[in-house]
Amino acid sequence: MPNLENLKKQAKQYLRWHREGYYPVAAEIRAGLPRFQHLDDIEVMQASFKLADAQELVARQQGFAGWQALKSGAPAVNNPTKQVKRPVLSSTAAQLFVADVVASCTFFTDKLGFAVDFVHGEPPFYGQVVRDKAQLALRLVCQPVFAGDIREREHLLSASITVDSADEIKQLFLDFQAAGVRFHQALRKEPWGARNFIVLDPDGNLILFAGPAD
Repeated sequence: MPNLENLKKQAKQYLRWHREGYYPVAAEIRAGLPRFQHLDDIEVMQASFKLADAQELVARQQGFAGWQALKSGAPAVNNPTKQVKRPVLSSTAAQLFVADVVASCTFFTDKLGFAVDFVHGEPPFYGQVVRDKAQLALRLVCQPVFAGDIREREHLLSASITVDSADEIKQLFLDFQAAGVRFHQALRKEPWGARNFIVLDPDGNLILFAGPAD
């Protein structure tokens, strides 16, 4: 187990992130504290979150029932009668690095049919856009993440999004084409039996859209 002082610092860091509105911490709070599990990111960040909550989160991450149990060195929580179920990944979200969160939100809503889930900061430094089950986080960066045109040259994808049918992937491509979207790769059939295309966003992020060929 890490040093207790380091764990105290970690708890204070979680508390500071919550107070400062650093949205990525919402996922850790929701995963570690049962009373937050039914809340979305915005609700987690708006909820009361005190130092005791942050300490409990750290304790649970270390396998203890609570902060006092961790401090006392009590045995970690272990219920041998409980059946451990295989974890199921219910969703995925990619993070894109952008130079202007507002401009990026406009691109995804106007061109790709997404909706703004939230933006945070004044001016915004973090946000998220969604379409159906696809979620894309937008993180402000003030300098280039990659040198030159390496992403286009090496085909470095920032995100991959799938649809369930051949008709959907074809229609999606036509919709984006009609909206004037810039493509890194047009719709094509791959040797492994898929149809896909790659969109190039204003910040150089390559986003793959894929579906079955037939």
